[in-house]
Amino acid sequence: MPLIQRILCPIDFSGFSVLAFDYAQSVASHYKATLLLQHVVDSLRPYYPYHAFPDSFDEICRKLRANAVEQLQEFAKTNNCCGVHTQSSVQDGDVTGLILEVAEERAVNLIVMGTHGLRGIDHLTLGSVTEKVLRKAPCPVLAVCKPAHDSVTQAGAPHLVEVHRVVCCTDFSEPSEQVLEHAVSLAAKYCAELSLLHVIEHMSSSSDVENETARALEGLEKQISPWARQNIVTKLVVRIGKAYQQIVQLALESQTDLLVMGVRGRHALDLAVFGSTTYRVVQSGPCPVLVVHIAKDREGNMGKA
Repeated sequence: MPLIQRILCPIDFSGFSVLAFDYAQSVASHYKATLLLQHVVDSLRPYYPYHAFPDSFDEICRKLRANAVEQLQEFAKTNNCCGVHTQSSVQDGDVTGLILEVAEERAVNLIVMGTHGLRGIDHLTLGSVTEKVLRKAPCPVLAVCKPAHDSVTQAGAPHLVEVHRVVCCTDFSEPSEQVLEHAVSLAAKYCAELSLLHVIEHMSSSSDVENETARALEGLEKQISPWARQNIVTKLVVRIGKAYQQIVQLALESQTDLLVMGVRGRHALDLAVFGSTTYRVVQSGPCPVLVVHIAKDREGNMGKA
C-alpha cells in the first residue's frame, strides 16, 4: 500500500493556500507524515538596470525574505491545529521550478496546493503555477478547491478536514490499478466510503445497455482487492456519458469529499491527454482531486507513482 511520509505544501498566503494547508495537515495527521511548508518570493525584476541601485535593491530583497520567513512561521503556528510536524523554507526565484526542485530533493510523496493563488484567476481556469506543477510533478498532487459542501470537522478543531466519501475513477487498464491503490490507502486511513467509478463513454445505439453495464460492474468487482472488500465500505458505480461530466455529477450528487484520478506519464499532460478528462475535473469539480501520475513501471512508494 502506498506510503506518505513527506508532504509538500506551497504557501502564498492566499485563501486558497490556507485551504490547501488544512488538507495537507489533515493528510499528514492521518499518515504521521512530515509537512514541508514552502514559500517562494518571486524573482524581483527592477524597473531600472540592476547596476543603477545595487545596494537599495539588495536591501529590498533581504527585507522581503526576512518578512516572508517571519510570516511563514506565524502562518504555521496559527493554522496548525492537529500538532503535525512541520518544516518551513523560504526561497527566492521561479515559483514552479523551486516547488518541483524541493519535491525532488526531499523525495516528497505528495504535493498539496490550491487550484488558484494570489494572481486571481476565474474558477474555470487553473492557476498557472498549479497547472505547471500538475504537469511536471514527480509525485501525486492534491489539487484543492473550495468544496461545494462543508467538509466535516472534529469538535474543537475548526480547520481539521475529514474525508468521508472518496470516488476513484478507473478505465480498467493496468495502470489504473495504481490509482486505486492510492484511493484505497486514503479511504482506509480516513475510514471513508470508497466508490469505484467507471464511465462508459462510447456506446452505439445498437448496444445492449444492460449487458454493457453488467460487464462494467463485473470489471469493477474484480478490481476490489479482498483486503479492501473486508476493511472498507465500497460501492461500484457505472455511468454512461461524457466522462468528466459524469464524474463531476456523481461527486455533486454524493457530496464526495475527494476524487482520485490518474494521468499517464510525467511531462505528458498536454491538452490531448490531461485536458480531456482529468484537467476538466480539476477545473470544474466540486471537491479536491488527487492526481496520480501513472508510471510505466510499478513502484510501491506514493512518491514514485
